[in-house]
Amino acid sequence: MPPWYDGPLAAFDTETTGIDVEQDRIVSAALVVQETPRSAPRITRWLINPGVEIPEAATAVHGLTAGHLALHGRWPAPVLEEVARALAAQSAAGRPLVVMNAPFDLTLLDRELKRHRASSLDAYLDAHPLCVLDPRVLDKHLDRYRKGRRTLTDLCAHYEVELTDAHEAAADALAALRVVRALGSRFAERLAGLQPGELHTRQAVWHAAQARGLQAWFARSGTPEAVDPHWPLRPELPAVA
Repeated sequence: MPPWYDGPLAAFDTETTGIDVEQDRIVSAALVVQETPRSAPRITRWLINPGVEIPEAATAVHGLTAGHLALHGRWPAPVLEEVARALAAQSAAGRPLVVMNAPFDLTLLDRELKRHRASSLDAYLDAHPLCVLDPRVLDKHLDRYRKGRRTLTDLCAHYEVELTDAHEAAADALAALRVVRALGSRFAERLAGLQPGELHTRQAVWHAAQARGLQAWFARSGTPEAVDPHWPLRPELPAVA
């Protein structure tokens, strides 16, 4: 039986109006499914007209304008339903889901589902919770003393994974999937005996430790930014009275 990193994997990515998971919106999403490293990936893309302004800074990243989304995007509610059901199908099939910086994409999806479907991501998953593999968390734990940034572009360069059309959801999802395969192969001895489900549990612990380290560094440098330790989904903020 091949190791998990040579077996079936799925990957998910979004492009958005910004980086605030509570307020920003999804404008595009993609799900990539690949059975083996040598098989052709199956790609599903979604384009959403969020019905809100698209900041110039966001368009500069992913190239999607309000005009393009008005012409080619669909309204959020039915698209988000399709996305949530597609992720739930991967979970039910027992296929690990690769999500780069999972707390961003999955939390934003959860908030969009609550906004447009009066539901949550967990409600769609039902009895089959996601098994997430986050290349950012895995890399930071397995190669913690390596200096430099760890964006998807950086990880692709480090693990010799081709990334074309960066910040296009399908391209980023496929690249993240390939990074996880490469990472699994490179650290095979350290990952021996660990299945994706156990890795999911450990990543929550690893991410929390990484968040504490970053928070301490922020404190020493006088940066007021708060680092959320939750993974792979951030809890909903309490309602303001």
